Amino acid sequence: MSDNTMAAGSAPVPAPSAPALSGAASANTTTFAVILSLSFCHLLNDMMQSLVPALYPILKDSYALSFGQIGFITLAFQCTASMLQPVVGMYTDKKPQPYSLMVGMGFTLVGLLLMSQANSYPLILFAAALIGMGSSVFHPEASRVARMAAGGRYGLAQSLFQVGGNMGSAAGPLLAAFIVVPAGQRSIVWFSAAALVAMIVLFQVGHWYKANRASQKPAARKSAAAGGHVTLSKARVGVAVAILVALLFSKNVYSASLGSYFTFYLIQKFGVEVQTAQLFLFAFLVGIVAGTILGGLVGDRVGRIPVMWFSILGALPFALMLPYANLFWTGILAVTVAIVMASAFSAILVYAQELLPGRVGLVAGMFFGVSFGLGGLGAAALGEIADHAGIEAVYKVTPFLLLLGLLTAFLPKHPSAPKLPA
Repeated sequence: MSDNTMAAGSAPVPAPSAPALSGAASANTTTFAVILSLSFCHLLNDMMQSLVPALYPILKDSYALSFGQIGFITLAFQCTASMLQPVVGMYTDKKPQPYSLMVGMGFTLVGLLLMSQANSYPLILFAAALIGMGSSVFHPEASRVARMAAGGRYGLAQSLFQVGGNMGSAAGPLLAAFIVVPAGQRSIVWFSAAALVAMIVLFQVGHWYKANRASQKPAARKSAAAGGHVTLSKARVGVAVAILVALLFSKNVYSASLGSYFTFYLIQKFGVEVQTAQLFLFAFLVGIVAGTILGGLVGDRVGRIPVMWFSILGALPFALMLPYANLFWTGILAVTVAIVMASAFSAILVYAQELLPGRVGLVAGMFFGVSFGLGGLGAAALGEIADHAGIEAVYKVTPFLLLLGLLTAFLPKHPSAPKLPA
């Protein structure tokens, strides 16, 4: 007989109150509407961010800028977009700001409007910094809200959130090619509509965030206390975080070698048309989207560390074969590498968030901001290699960066293993 069956003459068992049922539901249900809203805004954010580099040829010709001045535009953009993210994350960890997502997108809106009308180099620098600032506010807080809405499916939530950014990064250059380049600098103003749409969506997300943050505080404290996170010393946590940054650095630099130079490689080695090379690049970007989603799903089931092992070291043999393959197999190998490598991101991010409980914003800032900034520096170094040794040398050297995946062996076994129904 079930425990819930009443014996004859016994007092009736009181039903759970409505708040209790609501709390149980919120703890076990993934709020997909919130996560998908964040993913959509991530798409718009990263699409708008990718418009800045697309403007470089126009700005260079219009204002007679040197390559050094173009580099300073990138520096202004990257300093606010990447390096400010951990600072924003640390602040919002202590004082969460439900409507900061909308405010951050407002910076992007103002930056786009100013960039479309800028008629001097200092104004261009200021506009680029504002656009980057919008990204620095968006990523840490959006990652925090995605985790709040995950209902325990943290890997899936972060994957869905990240996929929006991947799609936006892929769409940005295409929109730039068909709109910004033909229409000129002032066409940037049209994309301010995307920022306005994102602000409206994020205002609604802010309502949900504000309403749910207070109710989740007691549950979060109880979960952290039960998880056993305090068993790790500060030194071990610091080493683990450094390893995770190294893993993400190796992944990002190799991904940058494909994302930034793949079309040049295909054109030079195989003599393909630009359009054909772009199709190969698009297939690679689709592989990143697929791998990001699969990595989140699998990580929630089997744990984060196995996904890291598979993702970074698993891509190594395919990456080593790529420089020696014909055109057909180059495409197959590039997509395979994209799927396998992209699966690591959500696993690394969620592992770090659980390693540093209560520091979701700081973790998101570090891994969305600083690690991608480091990856960008690595990509610049690859450009120097390509200039001096040829583009094919890049694809023969960069796979060995993936050997940093061996550092996964030094990560502590995480105290909180995933516990999801089969």
